[in-house]
Amino acid sequence: MTSRTKSQWRSEILASRRAVDATTRSAEADALAAAAAELGAALGPGATVCAYVPVGGEPGSVAVLDALAGVVARVLLPVAREPGPLLWAPYRGVNSLVPAPFGLREPEPPFLPPDTAAEAALLLIPALAVDRRGVRLGRGAGFYDRTLALAPETRLVAVVRDSEFVDELPEDPHDVRMHAVLTPGGGLRTVDDQGGQRPAE
Repeated sequence: MTSRTKSQWRSEILASRRAVDATTRSAEADALAAAAAELGAALGPGATVCAYVPVGGEPGSVAVLDALAGVVARVLLPVAREPGPLLWAPYRGVNSLVPAPFGLREPEPPFLPPDTAAEAALLLIPALAVDRRGVRLGRGAGFYDRTLALAPETRLVAVVRDSEFVDELPEDPHDVRMHAVLTPGGGLRTVDDQGGQRPAE
């Protein structure tokens, strides 16, 4: 059983992210964009994918969104408004993004309702860490926890650095487990409730 609290995990990971150099960030972003293109292509040109705009030290870049937009029908981005769950809006290119609450960048209105997430074949989800059971550590605001229950049939893939895919994280009853994790070095890997992992099919 993990002895660190969620707060301790968050502090450690955020400090580690601040220490990542620009060259590494760029290489990770390129790797994630390439992996996202493969993932989207496998879904087919008619698919809808929910993604997000990486901010701060989060791995990836808008190149992930552009890669997805080139191979699927629609890429939706989250719109965070208190108290949640997330709203959604179509991605129309980097120049269409505007500053938003919580230091995010979002599309401009009009927005789509939270249950639009159920139309997606895949949700790419930001995370600070994911463990081998699929337990996700977010920033603690609860936006995704309130949203994911609205898309019970959608595949959930958290995006983290390779070092942020860990053995075990603390879990609360309301936490929604991920189906897979996407990392720059390992690509897409599924997880299971027994704590194992295997390459995605």
